[in-house]
Amino acid sequence: MWKLLKEDIDVIFEQDPAARSYIEVMLTYAGLHAIWAHRLAHFFFKKKLFFIARAISQVSRFFTGIEIHPGAVIGRRLFIDHGMGVVVGETCEIGNDVTLYQGVTLGGTGKERGKRHPTLADNVLVATGAKVLGSITVGENSKVGAGSVVLKDVPANSTVVGIPGKVVIQDGVKVKTRDLNHQNMPDPVMDKCDGMEMKIAALQREVEQLKQQNHQQQEEGKML
Repeated sequence: MWKLLKEDIDVIFEQDPAARSYIEVMLTYAGLHAIWAHRLAHFFFKKKLFFIARAISQVSRFFTGIEIHPGAVIGRRLFIDHGMGVVVGETCEIGNDVTLYQGVTLGGTGKERGKRHPTLADNVLVATGAKVLGSITVGENSKVGAGSVVLKDVPANSTVVGIPGKVVIQDGVKVKTRDLNHQNMPDPVMDKCDGMEMKIAALQREVEQLKQQNHQQQEEGKML
């Protein structure tokens, strides 16, 4: 247990340059508090003491702003950066070395029963405000861009951006594990808008050419 607790602290020093001391991390990092509280709540959940488990998770939510259902299965070295507004559903499964930023939702899509929340494989990064919904799987070493809404499975070593989320395959390029530069991800929505602007510009040129041809024909008709 002590090794697990130390891992939780060490991963913060690894990923957050603002972390300065063990005392500061243990007393002030809400993401760490939420993970520790979840481990306790999950213990009671597995013992079928559901009320106690849920009560612990709600107290943790009140103090941290992070809501993790006691039934969620979380791997080792989860890093929740800032964390305010993070929601993790009951049937979520989170692998090892996963990073979640503030405002992330790992939720369901309705009132379906059984496995209804996402599975995140090892080394997955979900950036600020992203929503991963339904019983889908995000493959290992994949990244979900800020503000994206993911509704379908994501292959390993991929990047997902946009609403709805679109996969950008990194052929031949190894995705960096826990790369924090998620602001540099491609934007397929912007690419579509750029393409539409180019088509509109081309249509405007054609209309101008047709106007000029029509004007010339009218001038020639007057001369005749």
